[in-house]
Amino acid sequence: METRPRPLVLIRGFGGLDIEDDRRNAYQGFNDGTVYPGKRGQNYIYEGFVIKALKSSEHRYNDATDVIGYYPSAVEGPAEIAGWNPEFVKGSIVIDPRMVDDHEGWNTRGTIWVFRYYDLNPRNIDTFAEGLVQLIERIAYLAERNGEEEFDGVDVIAHSMGGLVMVQAMRLLHEAAVAKDPTVKQGAAKSIHRAITLGTPHRGIAFQRMPEAFLSFVHVKAASELGAFDPTSTAFLDVPTWFPLSRLLTVVGTNYRDYNIKISSAGNRLASLLSGDGMSYNRSDGLVKQAAAQLPGAPRTFVNKCHGGTDSLVTSREAYEIAMRFFHGTHSIRLSLDEARINGDEKDFFGRSEFFFGVTVKPRFVDFSLFEQSAAAENCYGPFRTVDLSDDGPGALPTALSQPLAASDRAMGWAGDGRLIWEGWIDSNANPKAPDMVFRLDVYVAERDTLGIGFSDNVIFAGQYWLQVIKGAHPVIFIHTTEQTLKLTSGLTEADAETVIDPRISRATEDATPENAAAAGWTFPVGGPNFAATLRLEVAASDQAA
Repeated sequence: METRPRPLVLIRGFGGLDIEDDRRNAYQGFNDGTVYPGKRGQNYIYEGFVIKALKSSEHRYNDATDVIGYYPSAVEGPAEIAGWNPEFVKGSIVIDPRMVDDHEGWNTRGTIWVFRYYDLNPRNIDTFAEGLVQLIERIAYLAERNGEEEFDGVDVIAHSMGGLVMVQAMRLLHEAAVAKDPTVKQGAAKSIHRAITLGTPHRGIAFQRMPEAFLSFVHVKAASELGAFDPTSTAFLDVPTWFPLSRLLTVVGTNYRDYNIKISSAGNRLASLLSGDGMSYNRSDGLVKQAAAQLPGAPRTFVNKCHGGTDSLVTSREAYEIAMRFFHGTHSIRLSLDEARINGDEKDFFGRSEFFFGVTVKPRFVDFSLFEQSAAAENCYGPFRTVDLSDDGPGALPTALSQPLAASDRAMGWAGDGRLIWEGWIDSNANPKAPDMVFRLDVYVAERDTLGIGFSDNVIFAGQYWLQVIKGAHPVIFIHTTEQTLKLTSGLTEADAETVIDPRISRATEDATPENAAAAGWTFPVGGPNFAATLRLEVAASDQAA
């Protein structure tokens, strides 16, 4: 029996002071894609999120954006509403029964909905959050009316301020659930299954610290919305009360250079200066600081795109690929740094050295990164002062804003305990004919002299490794040092994997069986003459169906 995806709700970001053009945009920017010069085939033109999802042969999405109407003031339902609950066919957010009839034969599973909050009045975060709750209620009603299986929530992708609207809706959904049953924990989880934020300023925007005289001039028409960007707020700490963080992925943009609103980029640099970091680092997507786009305890990934525009988090193929794996992945992958050692000679004798460590993850067949760290993106782990990368350089993301936001930007915190580098998702069903899945890891280690005596951009190590996951009840992992060795294991099954012997293929835990290796993880060495490290890879069945 075919399993279709949950309903998918798309939520746009801040529309600016004049939103008339946004109200005329049917898909609120999620139909915009981009072209990748120099690439071929499916890697050349990305059609945009909506079109790509509708064309997908893997997940079978249908367009339902015309089923719901959004109005600035309440409207009455149509005369022909026999069999319809009046609560859902009149008001500001209404189901149009005639449009439902036009979609005869589909149910809510696998449908795409665009939440048009800028069509609502008054213009404030509370109105928008209440509207999102109503949209989810109407989707649930349609599911019940169609006689579908019990409604188990929607998936959500929210850009920028749209993520703040979603979080506020989570609070409302949780409070409503608690009102019915005081023992309920994380009550929003019944209505929202999984959620992704793209460049959402969960912990505010740095330029909100600009002089009040400047801010007052942009607050006139959008005071409530811009107020939600307050970097001194600690509201983000309550999110785990309403929703499980393991099911909320934060996508963090790193390419501030391509963001065309220069005043916000200047504000990010000014915030860094005020925090004592100097103006060497921007560490933002042009508008939102990398640290602010994350939630402590929630998984995160880095995409080298800017906040908005023609080549941004919204229009990028990377965001689509990451989202589809997070929503539909069969397995989760965790990559950690067990131990590391930099050759002591790499430290400057007279200067003061600090070290940075980063990894980029690329899947086979899709020429885009699922996780990207680089010097240009200013998001590598560090700075470290010890050669074993064991000092508290990155530390943990601060759980409260008792210090200025930019101060948390002095270092990039690990993705989790145990020096977790990356947590991602893979879908073993994406290419059913392939017996395996392959990912390339680009490992990067660099040193800079903060006293200015030596060089500030020394590369200590840069190497590539290929991770091959053999499909099966218990995934089996091979590590390759060249792409060519992958051909040696082409067509392998889980049973074959135990008998393969080749010096170019490294099973780090040689005595492990598929069962215990999948549970404990595989460790494997990386490095060269000046750097040596042990990475740990863990593969587990995804909880996406939970």
